[in-house]
Amino acid sequence: MRTNRPHTLKLLTACIALAASGAAVAQNSVAQPTPQNVVQLSANGTVEVQQDLLSISLATTRDGADANSVQTQLKQALDAALSEVKSTAQPGQMDVRTGNFNLSPRYNKDGKLTGWQGSVGLVLEGRDFTRITAAAGRVQTMTLSNVDFGLSREKRAQVETEAQTQAIDSFKAKAGEIARGFGFSGYTLREVSVNANDQGFQPRVRAMAMEAKASYAASAPVPVEAGKTLVQVNVSGAVQLK
Repeated sequence: MRTNRPHTLKLLTACIALAASGAAVAQNSVAQPTPQNVVQLSANGTVEVQQDLLSISLATTRDGADANSVQTQLKQALDAALSEVKSTAQPGQMDVRTGNFNLSPRYNKDGKLTGWQGSVGLVLEGRDFTRITAAAGRVQTMTLSNVDFGLSREKRAQVETEAQTQAIDSFKAKAGEIARGFGFSGYTLREVSVNANDQGFQPRVRAMAMEAKASYAASAPVPVEAGKTLVQVNVSGAVQLK
């Protein structure tokens, strides 16, 4: 039986090369020194800003013995509300969207079907508070279910930039102070992460705004008052003292 010696030699040579390469990688990984004079630190930047986004949720409920009848009543209430508010809708200023729609059976204590109940919602959201509250006040087939405030994308981006600048300046100042405190002339940045969030204050909604709409004059604007939000950016990372 003939043996393919050249082929066997090539395989042997390749195995030796791979073994040598693996040993070199292992040696290099072991030989790498542990970083010295590295400091972990973080800094925050915070900006307080007036909330400029309003969201008003309207809703209504219906119940009856027949599911189709309840569904029809809900649809009629929603159609009427949409007809009332869509004429003054404007992208960004007042956007209109339907909310949750729910229809479920109702049972008595013996588990017998006694009827159906359902609910439907409508949401008005945007930056034009006057337009939104006036539209909500004109809707007669639904009542107010929720008022919420927040920040528009434009305002959030603007404020986050301000807070980020504060956080970076604070991080750099802190890193410089630490370096000098330990007797070093300066530092270099090794790694860094930036995270942003906002902490909404409780909105100041007047008591009337949370009552049934029957409690104030028809077509009257819903009374609301926005609060403020703290937008915070955190910068954390590691610096090499030098």
